[in-house]
Amino acid sequence: MTVSVFDLFSIGIGPSSSHTVGPMRAARRFVDELDVSAVAHVRVELYGSLGATGAGHGTPGAVVLGLEGADPETVDPDEAHARVAEVRHDRVLRVGGEHAVAFDMAADIVLSLRAMDFHSNGMVFTAEDADGSLLARRVYYSVGGGFVVDEDEARAGSADDVQVPYPFPSGADLVRLATENGCSIAELVARNEEALGNGDRLRAGLLRIWSAMRECVDRGLTSDGTLPGGLRVRRRARALAAALETDPADPLYAMDWVTVYALAVNEENAAGGRVVTAPTNGAAGIIPAVLHYYWRFVPGADDDGIVTFLLTAAAIGQLFKANASISGAEVGCQGEVGSACSMAAGALAAVLGGTPAQVENAAEIGIEHNLGLTCDPVGGLVQIPCIERNAIASVKAITAARMALFGDGTHHVSLDTAIKTMRDTGADMADKYKETSRGGLALNVVEC
Repeated sequence: MTVSVFDLFSIGIGPSSSHTVGPMRAARRFVDELDVSAVAHVRVELYGSLGATGAGHGTPGAVVLGLEGADPETVDPDEAHARVAEVRHDRVLRVGGEHAVAFDMAADIVLSLRAMDFHSNGMVFTAEDADGSLLARRVYYSVGGGFVVDEDEARAGSADDVQVPYPFPSGADLVRLATENGCSIAELVARNEEALGNGDRLRAGLLRIWSAMRECVDRGLTSDGTLPGGLRVRRRARALAAALETDPADPLYAMDWVTVYALAVNEENAAGGRVVTAPTNGAAGIIPAVLHYYWRFVPGADDDGIVTFLLTAAAIGQLFKANASISGAEVGCQGEVGSACSMAAGALAAVLGGTPAQVENAAEIGIEHNLGLTCDPVGGLVQIPCIERNAIASVKAITAARMALFGDGTHHVSLDTAIKTMRDTGADMADKYKETSRGGLALNVVEC
């Protein structure tokens, strides 16, 4: 599948791209193919990681919203929460937003720990008529970052890819193409986006993504209280931001702000607010935090730099998506926080004047030091360790970019080798460490 920058960066709601955004999109796809007037009953089965942590990730509610025709980019988070509560209480679902049927969320959404063959995050949707006859049955997989494929697409793979002028199946190819064409990685990606039909809207679309990131940070910095769920995690970004204003002479002032920006985004995500999937919701704070660092603390930062940053990050994200995974349920948190750290590191190196080789080096450092990172959310909530983990990875991305810029791009471990290692490590990783809340911190931290 040819991946666009707008696939890797999409506007949605929290707390999870694979467990909230993906299931909502799958449910919407299912309904769009139905004659809703004939539907009398709908049943949804959620498998693997969706079954294990779906309750804490808001998956049942996301499915309800999708079945009612909601879209992650446009749905109002506050209205969405209220509507799910209404369906749960009244036991009535408006299929496609218009056709009311009886629906008991506790009985008609089934959570199973059994993983399906193609991907852990499997979903089966069925619809029946008033006589109990089957109208439709569809299988979908939420494969990370909000991406959804059905059974046919899973079997076909990338057979129907749109051809782009500068395909780069590897990081080595990416650096070579940029060098041979005397252009930046961002310029290569922009030319590919033209072939995908995004040329006219590319700049405006990327600045809209940036605007959504800024709005998310602003909401996170003005909200307090506790996050939903049994952990009763307190929001910290607002108080930390206020404390920072008292001592701007601190030599780590800028880095402390990076931490605050990441916390603000991931607290907003954990609350089910609107965020930019970048490339997942679980890792949504890293790229916005590093972008805010660039915008606020790098002299000469401008909109051109924002566009360059996001295009460069997308190129690196495409390599992870094609050659490994960005799904915590498939490879652990190294696929989410690790890939986002790598993307942010390479992108920052680019806007700080790095060559394609230095960009690749920064991206490699970013992922190398996240290898083996497990996905073990306590209580199935995207809160502990997820929120702080984004803050740490944001600072790590800046360090990786600066380390790469001190060199000439020559290094021992290539980005391709690190991505392959991440994929292999994910394959070796026990399933309990892949977004199931049955291992790691999730097993050893008492919920109270």
